[in-house]
Amino acid sequence: MLKEKIKNLAQQYHSEVVGIRRHLHQHPELSYQEVETGKFIAKKLTEFGIQYEHGIADNGVVGMIEGKKNGSEKVIALRADFDALPILEANNVPYKSKNEGVMHACGHDVHTSSLLGVAKILSELKEAFSGNIKLIFQPAEEKLPGGASIMIKEGVLENPRPVSIFGQHVHPPLEVGKIGIKPGMYMASADEIFMTVTGRGGHGALPQDCVDPIVITAQIITALQGVVSRQANPTTPTVLTFGRINSTGGSTNIIPNEVKLQGTFRTMDEKWRKKAKISMKKMAEGIAESMGGKCDFHIVHGYPFLINDDDLTLKAKQFAIEYLGNENVVDLPIRMTAEDFSYYSQEMPACFYRLGTGNVAKGITSPVHTNTFDVDEDCLELSIGLMSWLAVRELGN
Repeated sequence: MLKEKIKNLAQQYHSEVVGIRRHLHQHPELSYQEVETGKFIAKKLTEFGIQYEHGIADNGVVGMIEGKKNGSEKVIALRADFDALPILEANNVPYKSKNEGVMHACGHDVHTSSLLGVAKILSELKEAFSGNIKLIFQPAEEKLPGGASIMIKEGVLENPRPVSIFGQHVHPPLEVGKIGIKPGMYMASADEIFMTVTGRGGHGALPQDCVDPIVITAQIITALQGVVSRQANPTTPTVLTFGRINSTGGSTNIIPNEVKLQGTFRTMDEKWRKKAKISMKKMAEGIAESMGGKCDFHIVHGYPFLINDDDLTLKAKQFAIEYLGNENVVDLPIRMTAEDFSYYSQEMPACFYRLGTGNVAKGITSPVHTNTFDVDEDCLELSIGLMSWLAVRELGN
């Protein structure tokens, strides 16, 4: 039985994949700088006897495995990202990052080592399945414009074009041994807001001689939240957050000349997204002008929302139940976080699911993007086996 062969190989190659993950974790590279990681992936594919192309989006690698059974021309894609974050790791583990200030704190080392493990399994089993599998190793997920958008522009989804694509992401809240999945709208779009409010500074005790940009900023922040609470359809998930506010030259008794803000706007409706950004810009500039100041409001257009194709994702859920059992496949809610896998989901039927990596008993509970993030490496056996199974089942085997 093909499923049993996959499970046996996943168990057999688990320790090797753990070693790959630890190597990647020790040698993280930031977005658009993943030169050595790309070379490492290419080296592994060479060892596995898999054809590949290196250099898409600079550091990306794309491999191809051709099933030999029945000569089917159907193609599906599997994707993993491999950039790291600018975080100083606090974990005291043998595989701690050797690149100080850079850390795989979002699990991309897990994603990439997993796909390499999948590649090894499927390459060994290619006589047992029909169809073709495109392996997409993608750089720069963490930073706009996103490696996915660049790889798509450079033709990663063409020649040949897959009919569907799968991706996975670590999920610390989910215990190891389980996966989470959700059909339909799953993750939000993400735009970055940069705003400068300019007034006229002066003595804090003489506000009548100044145009206070802090007061103007406070009015703008409050008013913009009304865009979310009063202009958005209540059924459309929408988030507006300002995470950074800095004044230039202010103090306890000094009104500054300007205030700078940075924030994020997220939603799950492209028409509303466009309308809201126009509304926010008009509102912020109008408030500043009415109070004697000026507002430079700039939005950097980010990732689109991620939609899991209903048919593909429901099939994937059943395939996962076949492999793991019903009790280990969890239904997930929507998330307002963002992922550049969303670009693929806008191009073709896509399924992006969550891999349980937490283990409360072992104290492995830290969330992603923290300096103590880690995973229970037992997740890698499930990861490589399940993705291999999803691939061959989606190909019709």
